[in-house]
Amino acid sequence: MAFSADELRVLRRALAIALHPMPLSDEDVQDCLRLAGSVDEAVGEAGRLRAFLLADLARYRNALPGSAAGYLELLQDALAAGYDPRPDDLAALRALRGGPLAAALLERCQVLAERSVRARLAGRSAGVAAPGPRSRLLALPGGRAAAGEPDRPRTPAAPDKPRKPGERPMPKPSEVFPPRRRPAPPPSEERAAG
Repeated sequence: MAFSADELRVLRRALAIALHPMPLSDEDVQDCLRLAGSVDEAVGEAGRLRAFLLADLARYRNALPGSAAGYLELLQDALAAGYDPRPDDLAALRALRGGPLAAALLERCQVLAERSVRARLAGRSAGVAAPGPRSRLLALPGGRAAAGEPDRPRTPAAPDKPRKPGERPMPKPSEVFPPRRRPAPPPSEERAAG
């Protein structure tokens, strides 16, 4: 995740306030809330992108063996993004292990799957609950509540404005990230006998 220079300034100021609590101006509170909203939006977008990638991976897996090249590429991308291989992935790789890439991915996925299972079992035996979703920022130390000011009622969020005629809607992930195409094989040079 990358921050703009303005967001870094707000983040640095928020961290300084967290270390040395002091009253905040309304502008500082609004800056912190905007930054928290931007972070939440980026996390949500990353989640949507991950869900799209995993759905695409499942689609390619279901189309095996004809989609082997695309599936192996998508699986590599998903593993690089932190994906834990599922039993379906291991079964698909076992069926494709005749190729060197599939064999290498099978070995890697088996190690990752074993590590994931061990981590889950260790978490259960230690009584550790799985992490839940990140909670919203509700209060800042040193904000209005510390100064004894009453909270102002929140204004409702503005509804989505209607699109103008001819305005394009938000693009779908498939439009932004088109599926990878396998390069066409070079044309064979068959000569007609004659």
